[in-house]
Amino acid sequence: MALPVAFFAVFFAWPVVSIVDRGLRPDGDWRFGRIDETLSRPDILDVLGFTAWQALASTGLTLLVALPGAYVFARFDFPGKGVLRAVVTVPFVLPTVLVGTAFLALVGRNGLTDELWGLRLDTSVWAILLAHVFFNYAVVVRTVGGLWSQLDPRQEEAARVLGASRFTAWRTVTLPALVPAVSAAALMVFLFTFTSFGVVQILGGDAYTTLEAEIYRQTARLLDLPTAAVLTLVQFAAVGAILALHAWTVRRRETALRLVPPERTARRPRGAGQWALLGGVLLSVALLILLPLGVLVERSFAGPGGYGLGYYRALGSLDESGTFLVPPLEAIGNSLRYALAATAIAVVIGGLAAAALTRRAGRLVRGFDALLMLPLGVSAVTVGFGFLITLDEPPLDLRASWILVPLAQALVGVPFVVRTMLPVLRAVDERLREAAAVLGASPWRAWREVDLPLVRRALLIAAGFAFAVSLGEFGATVFIARPDSPTLPVAVARLLGRPGELNYGQAMALSTILMVVCAVSLLLLERLRTDRTSGEF
Repeated sequence: MALPVAFFAVFFAWPVVSIVDRGLRPDGDWRFGRIDETLSRPDILDVLGFTAWQALASTGLTLLVALPGAYVFARFDFPGKGVLRAVVTVPFVLPTVLVGTAFLALVGRNGLTDELWGLRLDTSVWAILLAHVFFNYAVVVRTVGGLWSQLDPRQEEAARVLGASRFTAWRTVTLPALVPAVSAAALMVFLFTFTSFGVVQILGGDAYTTLEAEIYRQTARLLDLPTAAVLTLVQFAAVGAILALHAWTVRRRETALRLVPPERTARRPRGAGQWALLGGVLLSVALLILLPLGVLVERSFAGPGGYGLGYYRALGSLDESGTFLVPPLEAIGNSLRYALAATAIAVVIGGLAAAALTRRAGRLVRGFDALLMLPLGVSAVTVGFGFLITLDEPPLDLRASWILVPLAQALVGVPFVVRTMLPVLRAVDERLREAAAVLGASPWRAWREVDLPLVRRALLIAAGFAFAVSLGEFGATVFIARPDSPTLPVAVARLLGRPGELNYGQAMALSTILMVVCAVSLLLLERLRTDRTSGEF
């Protein structure tokens, strides 16, 4: 635990605490009155209210759209199911900046709906809600669908034999078993949308601001650290409560999974109703997931003189606006280098943490487990700005170093590594390690000979997730990426922030490249899955 604890203490706790300290103790004396002062401001109350409202609305809409898809993937068997399962998961590993860009190409200025019907949704909250559904669709399908596929349909059939209607049998038998998984999925979606930044930054503009976007505005634009510190504490408290509730529902879900048979029950659809349901789900996937991505690709090729590679060629040269100090195309190489370094750091830190959680128990370890999840809920903007004000003097003067970006990205990748490797490590029979020790193997050799062969694929999957997440990290990177070394998400945001058809087209081209890289990473993950019948996301 020593190295992971030191890593989180230096690169997570220290920057966040420093931001709060500078905001609430600017002259050495604590000013807790700033909390009441900030939270009583009408504009801040509006931000908090909209943040909670849009998260609730996004969660409800996601469940409404995705639950039929969870049923179809759990109960139906049809051609191309495996490929479609990978396709609906692509949005979840895409950077939020790219998600916002895709919907901007669909419903924004000069987007598909604007050209066909003169309808623009980027000036309304519907664009944000639909983008959140697009991003979180796979969370519900994987979490709920995985459990649904393990429920024995004969239980419902027995209820119907005893006289219950189809709906009554579903309500009294299947629904109670699904409640823990639905609750867990809803809480995860709420957490992701409550801390939404990239989507709101691109689609919301100045009209709609979430808590995360407001923290960015207060720090980057207004340099109002006291207000940013208060908002960070509010977000930390809210996310902490959400994670505690999520942990409780996960325990309930694990209990439910032990009570039901794990066999698969998928079969071909029967009857007009089931075929109609399958068709409706396929149509919703096409409209909600494939169409935004398709429009994004189409816009990247649609130049002023017709379709071509003009925008892609323009990525290799500088324009006169001074948006970049280097050609935007260099952001591809920067992102790949940063993501590879961040993946290596995340695998080492996350692997050690997972091993520690496997070998020990108690309150200290449970607290350590919770610590590992905090970077997913604490403002990435706060972490990024905290890097700038803490890691600027010896012995850790890293502001001019390239490693600063991978360190920030690794903070987000570590939880994915831990959650991927921990179940596999816990499944390793302790007697195998004991037998190796009896035969004279050192602890290191026992791990190399026993654990590593069993967890190798899980380790590769964890590395793939860490790579995809690092590639798309935006909230912290936007602060610390050097002007001459932008990442792909930062470059896309810069291009979208400037007027002009060329900047817009280049943003679409860069987003398409980023989407292809993320999709390839996901497809490799699907091929490396050690248990294709697992319902875990």
